[in-house]
Amino acid sequence: MGSAATPLDPKNLSLLWASPERAEEISALHGRLFDKRWDAESIACSIEDPTSASFIAQVGEPRTLAGFVIGRIAADEAEILSIGVAPEWQRRGVARRMAEGLVRAARRAEVKRVFLEVAVDNAAAIALYEGLGFRPAGRRKGYYERPGGKNVDAIILSLDI
Repeated sequence: MGSAATPLDPKNLSLLWASPERAEEISALHGRLFDKRWDAESIACSIEDPTSASFIAQVGEPRTLAGFVIGRIAADEAEILSIGVAPEWQRRGVARRMAEGLVRAARRAEVKRVFLEVAVDNAAAIALYEGLGFRPAGRRKGYYERPGGKNVDAIILSLDI
């Protein structure tokens, strides 16, 4: 796999539309990454929703799940609901490629703005999104619950496309 600092060669990553059949696998990865795991049923429902714009990233031979992005498109807006990359593939460009893929899908759907929320203490994600052109659009106080009862604010970011 190489070191975490080694960029992933784009030809070694496949970005595919997410399917409900992958919901259990996506849920398992979600549980490795976030305090509140989304169950497979919720993920399958999100993917099957007509407004869904959800992708998985696969790497290696045989192909393994490196990440997912779950989004939706409604009218002229899109939203990234959740995005995650397996720890062994983080900081190698996978999240950037998935976010760019969702933005491309949103553009094709004639979306004007993409939104997402990110915890104020997630500096790596904030840097990624700002590097993609997202800008602060608001704040949600105490949006994310952390273990031990501490809540963390969310920054709402938006990208005009």
